[in-house]
Amino acid sequence: MIAAILESGELERVSTGLSLLVSAATQGRPAFALASYGALEVLLDDELEARALAPGAAPHVAPEARAVFARTLAELRDTALALEDLRIWACAAAVEATGADRAAVEARLDGVLSTPRFLREVAGAELVVL
Repeated sequence: MIAAILESGELERVSTGLSLLVSAATQGRPAFALASYGALEVLLDDELEARALAPGAAPHVAPEARAVFARTLAELRDTALALEDLRIWACAAAVEATGADRAAVEARLDGVLSTPRFLREVAGAELVVL
């Protein structure tokens, strides 16, 4: 089992985290994530591909690779949300602090959990913080 706390809103870090989680889940390894602050906003963005295409949105991605990165990021997010062996919850504190629409969060993600409850849910998992 693998678990990740996705905190950063940096698109490259979100991409790395989603890639790790999707890879694990597609290989039959249960994967879990807690989306916090910046990452929560990214995961809920209906215009994620357009966001990733913006100049400077992914500073380490070469301009000629931006379109592929943007498409891949949006596809990774959509795949992550659809996989049975991958569950992503929103951090309760982040939902409250960012003013995220709780109904929208619960519609897209697997619900809302506090960090302590998430850590209890994934006890024994390899834990990564991004």
